[in-house]
Parts: sequence; structure tokens; C-alpha cells
Amino acid sequence: MYTPPDHNSVLDEEVRLHTNNKEREKYENLADVYAIIVTMEHLEKAYVRDSVTAAEYTPACAKLIAQYKTAMNLVCDLIPDVEKFMKEYKLKCPAAVNRFKIGVPATIEHSIDPIKSAKYVAESVSHFITLMDALKLNMKAVDEIHPMLSDLMQSLNNVSSLPAEHEAKIRNWLITLNSMKASDEINEEQVRQLLFDLENAHNAFYRSLSDKS
Repeated sequence: MYTPPDHNSVLDEEVRLHTNNKEREKYENLADVYAIIVTMEHLEKAYVRDSVTAAEYTPACAKLIAQYKTAMNLVCDLIPDVEKFMKEYKLKCPAAVNRFKIGVPATIEHSIDPIKSAKYVAESVSHFITLMDALKLNMKAVDEIHPMLSDLMQSLNNVSSLPAEHEAKIRNWLITLNSMKASDEINEEQVRQLLFDLENAHNAFYRSLSDKS
């Protein structure tokens, strides 16, 4: 007597994407990257729409940026280009890609607080000098330079005194460092160019302050 197959049991059977632990870890890491990108896109849109406050947005965004860097380090051999990864998996998250490239929350990138202007002016000068001295002392590692550059940008945006041309150059350096691994080092040519850009920005910063006084 013919017995038809139990289609329900076939449908209920789990589809395995992996055959061993190494493959399973690969797919889990790829899933983590996917989830972080989607979450960042939602967070960026929520902030733009005032669905979350700056106080809620900033730590959440900073955490996602850190998680993204960690996740990408685990799949760097599988995802050499995040935009190609997104295209392959039909992900459209332009706000997330931009935020990961910048490497700092929007509240830091664009923040302005006139009440604390004097404090941020002093901090900006200090960050300029500290970073330029570090480069002159042959500090080239990304994990050494990136935090100082991020602090400088935050202070400058709070003061809002740096001409747009120089601010863009500092932002581009932040993007460049953010695309590198923490253990990577910038080369001699990059050190020279970064120092040149910082010195010009520093001078322009002082000129803009004098013009306002």
C-alpha cells in the first residue's frame, strides 16, 4: 500500500547552511554584520525624525560603531568591501554606511554648544597640539591617532569656528583611519600630509577666532 510522504515533516526540517563549526561561525559572523548595519540604519533614521533623543542616540550609535569594527575584523577576508556585501544581500542602508565611514555619532560630528564655547576653544587648541606632537614623535598606529583626531573634531564642531574646507579635510582623515584596522599604521607620506593639513587647520582656526573677536 502506497504511503504518501509527510510533507509537513519535510517543511519543518531545519535547513543547514553549514556542515561544520567553521562554516557555522562564518555565517554567524556575516549575520552579525548584516544585523548591525540594519540596526544602525534604523537608529540614524530615528534620530533624524526625533524619535530618539541625543542622549539616547549617542551611546547607542557609539556602541554600534564599535560592534561594527569588531564584526568586520572577523570577516575582513569575506567582506573586503561593505558596499559590495550590501549589494549582494540587497541591503539599502545609506545612512548606516555613511555613519560607519565617519566613525563617530552625528551628535559629535555636528554638535554645537555656544554656552561652552570658551571651554571647547581651549580643548581644540590642546587637541591640535597633542595630535601634531604625537605625529612628530612618530606615532603612526590607527589606535593611537584615531582617538585624538576624534576628540579634535568633536571640540571643533562644538566651537564651529573652523572654515568648512579644513573641517572637511579633518573629517576625511577620520574616515580614512576608520577604514583601517586598529593595528595598521599610516605611512610617511600620510604622516606628512596629515601634519600639513593639521597645521593649516590650526592656523585657520586661530584666524577665525580673531575675526570673531
